[in-house]
Amino acid sequence: MLQEAPIKAKKQMLLGGKFKDYSQLLKPNLSFMVVFSSVIGYLLAPNISFEWDKVLMLFAGGILVTGGANTINQILEREGDAQMKRTMIRPLPDGRMGTTEAWIVAAIAGLGGAFLLGYTFNPLTGFLSFTSLILYGFAYTPMKRVHPVAVLIGAFPGALPPLLGWVAATGSLGIGGWVLFLIQFFWQFPHYWAIGWVGYDEYLKAGISMLPSQERSSRFTALQCMFYSIVLVPLAVIPRLVGMTGNIGMWVCILAGVFYFIASVRFYIKNDYKRAKGVMFASFIYLPTVLLALLFDKM
Repeated sequence: MLQEAPIKAKKQMLLGGKFKDYSQLLKPNLSFMVVFSSVIGYLLAPNISFEWDKVLMLFAGGILVTGGANTINQILEREGDAQMKRTMIRPLPDGRMGTTEAWIVAAIAGLGGAFLLGYTFNPLTGFLSFTSLILYGFAYTPMKRVHPVAVLIGAFPGALPPLLGWVAATGSLGIGGWVLFLIQFFWQFPHYWAIGWVGYDEYLKAGISMLPSQERSSRFTALQCMFYSIVLVPLAVIPRLVGMTGNIGMWVCILAGVFYFIASVRFYIKNDYKRAKGVMFASFIYLPTVLLALLFDKM
């Protein structure tokens, strides 16, 4: 009996460590915002009421698909991850997990999530989620080490979640879904460029190209942030015009876009770490504010 206690404790430690490794692969915390926008897209669709079972299935399927995409990303970037302090302790670069096991996790999560969404809602939802997985894992991820155009490529799967939620509710690619797609599409550029600017040295060491100008001293990155954030201001009017939201929702979205743009202007003027981080934080505030404003003032 005395010998069984340390054996049991060791098994528990191994299981706990494996769970932690799988959590680092799937990155559920990072996936939450992606799935959140899917749920908002679903609830914004016409004639949809809140049903816990549907929302939970959408949430579960989204977490699995996004987790599968995150796992593929870590498999393909394991060598670069080993060069950065922020990522070198992940399971693959740290040697705690082999690529075969990681591929199995990616396949089970990604395919399982796409099947769950297609079965629960409609085939188009499953197809879109699988397309998002493929674009993120096999187009955006490898391109990050080649050319900054990767951010443009990644913006397409990155903007699909709210459209996917709309399709889950309606079974079709309606104008409301495309409006949500465009908002999330333009939001991503300042978001990722600010992250790329803040982590420039580590990304450079890992051979990852994210900024539109590889010279961080240039103001071109901040100028691009200004361009993409200002587009969000007039874009905020469209949900009101198509009957997705009311006047309050529209004005909140406009003000959020102005806030995002001002952060980008400040970044352009100073072109420093503090203002780049300001754009990054503004991006974190912008998206949930806009999505919730549209939902709470749904017409």
